[in-house]
Amino acid sequence: MAGILAWFWNERFWLPHNVTWADLKNTEEATFPQAEDLYLAFPLAFCIFMVRLIFERFVAKPCAIALNIQANGPQIAQPNAILEKVFTAITKHPDEKRLEGLSKQLDWDVRSIQRWFRQRRNQEKPSTLTRFCESMWRFSFFLYIFTYGVRFLKKSPWLWNTRHCWYNYPYQPLTTDLHYYYILELSFYWSLMFSQFTDIKRKDFGIMFLHHLISVCLISFSYVNNMARAGTLVLCIHDSADALLEAAKMANYAKFQKICDLLFVMFAIVFITTRLGIYPLWVLNTTLFESWEIVGPYPSWWVFNLLLLVVQGLNCFWSYLIIKTACKAISKGKAGKWNPLHVSKDDRSDIESSSDEEGSEPPGKNPHTATTTNGTSGTNGYLLTGPCTVDD
Repeated sequence: MAGILAWFWNERFWLPHNVTWADLKNTEEATFPQAEDLYLAFPLAFCIFMVRLIFERFVAKPCAIALNIQANGPQIAQPNAILEKVFTAITKHPDEKRLEGLSKQLDWDVRSIQRWFRQRRNQEKPSTLTRFCESMWRFSFFLYIFTYGVRFLKKSPWLWNTRHCWYNYPYQPLTTDLHYYYILELSFYWSLMFSQFTDIKRKDFGIMFLHHLISVCLISFSYVNNMARAGTLVLCIHDSADALLEAAKMANYAKFQKICDLLFVMFAIVFITTRLGIYPLWVLNTTLFESWEIVGPYPSWWVFNLLLLVVQGLNCFWSYLIIKTACKAISKGKAGKWNPLHVSKDDRSDIESSSDEEGSEPPGKNPHTATTTNGTSGTNGYLLTGPCTVDD
């Protein structure tokens, strides 16, 4: 284990030439980032998660109720043992062949079976109240952390001249404000990493998990080798649009469509400006070129900049989706029809709907099938299944 740790913390990888870990030990005159500081993020991430639960229960939920957002879920599907077994054990999206087989077996028409599966799928989706509470928590945290970051950075010389990120590097002392900013951001992303498995499941789960993973790696990496000054610029830029995103979702859940549309436009402008303009032209410029000129490259420098370029790739991908969303909205004359980035209608957790679900009439009998006891084709509530077919 000692050999593995010695290999992992090799000074020639992490630090510039002729710099050792001993040079960055804390002294009475100066404090530097220490790798063990990162352990603080785990208990703090748990505390953030607990604060979130309390916030959603005692702050967000009353606000939602005051806005007439109810916890009513979608229409409950009529209990049916056969269809439930198909839904849980075989497929949630039966194909035409299976629908016809179920129609004969249950003596229901195909349209009623399709309606049942839609209603059953919708039962597993969260209510608008749940989604509003989640968005309000994220809005509150993003607004706080972005405000804190701006207040901290406006007093920092590297905001006004990015070359200060690299002057006297890596012998740049760690201030209390910078330490708090970094550890709080790291703790929040750790909490997102774990809570993503229990939160509302959405279509971009994989990409968001990758984003959170890269964020944790970047924050940890830049803290250990004291690139924290450049890291604060990255964090503040990427926090700038998030509060607007969550505010747009809250307005949508509260059915304030005009406010939602306005917030979405503001979000799109800020997102694209900061992530396709300021981030590459300002932050990547200093991490790639100014640092090369002042400090020079070394192994962890390449890894740090590679991660920053991966982040920029994600920014380009998301900007493309936002522009695509805006074009769809303009063509339909209505903003917020679909958004892959949690905004507006929040396509990733919308309730499926169809015109044939408006009524609540019981399933109709199929005249082409024989009537059997209890509507189960003689199977007494249990299904005789064929080959499993999933239609995604």
